[in-house]
Amino acid sequence: MLATACAPERPGGETRLTGSLVEYGRTPAGSALRGALYLPRGAGPFPVLLYAHGSAPGAANDAAFEAIAPAFTSRGWAVFAPYRRGQGLSRDAGPYVMDAIEAARRAGGLNRAQARLARLLDSDHMADQSLAFVWLSRQAFSDKSRIAAMGNSFGGIIALLSADRLGVCASVDAAGAAESWAEAPAVRALMMDAARRASAPILFIQASNDFDLAPSRILHAVRRQAAKPSALRIYPPFGKSARDGHAFAYRGVAIWSDDVHAFLTRTCP
Repeated sequence: MLATACAPERPGGETRLTGSLVEYGRTPAGSALRGALYLPRGAGPFPVLLYAHGSAPGAANDAAFEAIAPAFTSRGWAVFAPYRRGQGLSRDAGPYVMDAIEAARRAGGLNRAQARLARLLDSDHMADQSLAFVWLSRQAFSDKSRIAAMGNSFGGIIALLSADRLGVCASVDAAGAAESWAEAPAVRALMMDAARRASAPILFIQASNDFDLAPSRILHAVRRQAAKPSALRIYPPFGKSARDGHAFAYRGVAIWSDDVHAFLTRTCP
């Protein structure tokens, strides 16, 4: 299934970002990293959801940002959606992650591809996420003790790693590694190590017809065994295919938003 991740879903049509476009940092090479910021009404400081996108190419993740942000700004949360290098607003800051994985696959097969994926998420992509967290923590609108992470697909992996490495109050992993878990032992090891260590509460969510439910179920069990705060919610099938189920994180916002907000309210008081 890792090979199919090289052709990620491309939402139809262009979506215009309504959030404020901001630069949140620079890569070691000096390239600008940018994201979309959505603020609720009022003066703040606000709790903030740091949202990590998936692997969709170009600016396709704009549709996810625009679907998810209103569900939180309407409840008094700010939402920051940083684009990591190679995608969207940061497309010129580095190579597109799926191009790098495909190049590794052509050079050395599936094993090299999955190892490359784990290294990129563990290094460059977490470096960008860390810059976004630091930038948020310095903003006057942020309640610095209430910055939570959430992400879908590859972004779900980033959200899980954030619970381990950043000072987030909680994380929501939506379908992290659902397309790569079975064929990517390096990714599994990376996620399981983070799940064992992370002290921040983590909520795992997926639709039951997603590609693979094993990541959420296994990681939740790992955390329970390690006596770490964890919650798991598997929702009924969404749409008619595994691809539809994997898109649940942004197309099913109306279904999961109450549960996620309740989780964040409990864990980020």
